[in-house]
Amino acid sequence: MNELDQSKDQRAEARDALQEALYEIKRVIVGQDAMLERLLVSLLAGGHVLLEGVPGLAKTLTVKTLAAVLGGSYSRIQFTPDLVPADLVGTRVYRPDTGGFDTELGPVFCNFLLADEINRAPAKVQSALLEVMQEQQVTIGGSTYGVPLPFIVMATQNPIESEGTYPLPEAQVDRFLMKILVDYPSIGEEAAVVGRSLGAQAEVRERLSLDDLRRYTAAANTVLVDREAIGYAVELADATRHPAKHGLKDIESMIEFGSSPRGPIGLVQGARVLALLRGRGHVASEDIRDLATDVLRHRIVLSYDALSEGVTADELLEKILAAVPEPGSQHLIHEAPTIARAG
Repeated sequence: MNELDQSKDQRAEARDALQEALYEIKRVIVGQDAMLERLLVSLLAGGHVLLEGVPGLAKTLTVKTLAAVLGGSYSRIQFTPDLVPADLVGTRVYRPDTGGFDTELGPVFCNFLLADEINRAPAKVQSALLEVMQEQQVTIGGSTYGVPLPFIVMATQNPIESEGTYPLPEAQVDRFLMKILVDYPSIGEEAAVVGRSLGAQAEVRERLSLDDLRRYTAAANTVLVDREAIGYAVELADATRHPAKHGLKDIESMIEFGSSPRGPIGLVQGARVLALLRGRGHVASEDIRDLATDVLRHRIVLSYDALSEGVTADELLEKILAAVPEPGSQHLIHEAPTIARAG
């Protein structure tokens, strides 16, 4: 078997196994198909995820179920205003019997870390996650400790409360591969949720091991990405920084800062995994387009003009996606939607 056929077989095996894992998760989670797909994409792309939604939408249950199905170690941290950095990464403890110090490692030493209601902790605690999210290690008392791999932070936050919450620093938000907005279920899905609540909760089974995840990540890395796809991702990110260059002068005053280079990098890496899940050996422009909002929305810093007029990052991205042509369709410019402003 040549290398090309071997890569194709690896991708087919990965796709089938991941679909089976997805079905197992759906035994507990009703609906939210897009969110579940993007969680798997982030997992294989090695990126962290920020889930934002009102209470009661099963954000915590989804992450817990995902960890149970995929194997590996799992920790949950409930963020509160009185949390300190040592509660996350660990600390040095004095032992009177030996007269020395021992290092007690914190709950971040796991494969899947659920940071529940991350915006309830102050900035010094949030920043304690920076090193471990980016470098996959922590420093305690001058010594460095690596976390087990793979390591993924899946954080949740509640957007409707302001009392007792602290906005995430831009530097930390940029370290999340995706920010996924979790919406209310449809009437049919909500009826199914209520129906399931009347019986015993389904027991999920582990479907994948950590070794499987490593192999499937390697399979995703065999998905081809051509220059046009990379160029499309870069053009989208550049349009968030210099809208006027892309015929979007009307929204230039609404963006204070655009996406960092992590935006197009994350777009291409995520598109590779999405192409794998869709049964293709190459990245198509639709893969990048489908992930663009989730990868870029938290990397746009809105100006005062946008905030005062009630314009959201998603509305700006709609206009950007309409204005930036997809590869091979430069002659087709989608009609830009009109932004609805408050008041």
